[in-house]
Amino acid sequence: MAPPPMNGPRYNEFIQVPKVRVIDHEGENLGVMYTREAIEQAAEYGLDLVEVSPNADPPVCKFLDVGKYKYEAQKKANQARKTQRTQEIKEIKMRPNIDDHDYETKMKNVRKFIGEGDKVKLTLRFRGRELSHGQLGMQLLQRVAEDVQEEAKVESYPRMEGRQMLMVLAPK
Repeated sequence: MAPPPMNGPRYNEFIQVPKVRVIDHEGENLGVMYTREAIEQAAEYGLDLVEVSPNADPPVCKFLDVGKYKYEAQKKANQARKTQRTQEIKEIKMRPNIDDHDYETKMKNVRKFIGEGDKVKLTLRFRGRELSHGQLGMQLLQRVAEDVQEEAKVESYPRMEGRQMLMVLAPK
């Protein structure tokens, strides 16, 4: 007996179960029958008996061309891989005593990144004596969170890391 197929569905002699539910090449349900009998019927049409739902009881098999079936599955997987999009983390840097116009510009970028489906990491850098006024940074980050609460949620709340205060926003 040949080794079982490494990838893809089991077919013909690789199907181990004695009985299977069979669907013919036109989509008609032929009912439950012995695997040998089903393989012979598939061969009459010049097709293979392919296990399409191995976890069912009994497993569901179809009359198909194995090569064509694998090719279609590969194409579907490639298409899914092509359309999927990874979520990036964009960083916006601010200072605690940011001016109103600069703040609006930064917020425009935050909204743009969130709208594109990316996460936004807000970094507030403290210099010199600003560090002793951590509450100003906290107020600024809370203001940011309130301004974007419609389109984003706070994934990680403001926290200090050395001289920086960090907060991460994610799209809703």
